[in-house]
Amino acid sequence: MHPDANPAEARAIDWLIRQRDPAFDDWDGFADWLGEDPEHAAIYDAVASIDRDLDALPAVAKPLPAAMPTAPRRTSRRAWFGGAVAAALVAVVGLSTLNPFGNANRIETAAGEHRTIELADGSRIEINGGSVVEVDKDRPRFARLEAGEAMFHVVHRDDDPFVVEAGDDRIVDLGTAFNVVRRERQTSVAVSEGIVLYNPDRDKVRLIAGKAIEARDDDSKPPVVQDIDVASIGGWRSGLLVYNDAPLVIVAEDLKRTAGMDVQVAPAAAALSFRGALIIDKNRNRTIADLAALSGTKAERQGDGWILTR
Repeated sequence: MHPDANPAEARAIDWLIRQRDPAFDDWDGFADWLGEDPEHAAIYDAVASIDRDLDALPAVAKPLPAAMPTAPRRTSRRAWFGGAVAAALVAVVGLSTLNPFGNANRIETAAGEHRTIELADGSRIEINGGSVVEVDKDRPRFARLEAGEAMFHVVHRDDDPFVVEAGDDRIVDLGTAFNVVRRERQTSVAVSEGIVLYNPDRDKVRLIAGKAIEARDDDSKPPVVQDIDVASIGGWRSGLLVYNDAPLVIVAEDLKRTAGMDVQVAPAAAALSFRGALIIDKNRNRTIADLAALSGTKAERQGDGWILTR
């Protein structure tokens, strides 16, 4: 162990090494360890996501003028593993700079691009790649996730709840941090802090921290509330994707959105599910190799991307 490492850092390193083994199956133990202390997730993210010689971006940057892109200032940070780096450089920008020649209230991100916007009420939206978010200057307590994924950090007001629309669904905050994914005819919501109400006028589903739902547009019944590890919610922001029996096609979609990786799933592998953690590595071959090893598939190059086969 490195002489400066504390026990939590050493344990995080141990988990990362063990997860490189295709035979690793102690995901429940890993989730329990993450849940023991909120700091564990941050420490795990650090050792998994930062290269030894990489300087991490500061957590908050000043808005950048649209016409004068500037390299972000960096601050030194100790790293424990060479070869693993942050998934993307996150720009924190003001609403006026998002679309200088178009609709300033419509934010579109390219695959692999991450943005953060600050709203007038102090709330914050972190937007994943391949996403479209709309805000309304006349409705400062409103946002619409048209497609993709976003993490909402909402300043709560009892007399003026914050509303997020995704498809025909409405998510109303009760003092909250929560992640929303809008896929084709499906909405996913996971709460890491506080409480949200899902479709209060229809389904009336109440979600507290550590709870999540997967809701399909064509399902007439309210979605089933499931447990989720709080530490894994919004993990895309630091390049860590955690799954519990997710279809491979969903994993491939997430990799495209979060890291700009083109991953296809062959028909013979389409029925397979994935359980485990993926680190978005600077070396994309390493990330795809982990996915293949943990899912029991083979990854073959296909143009600029990969295809997973049995």
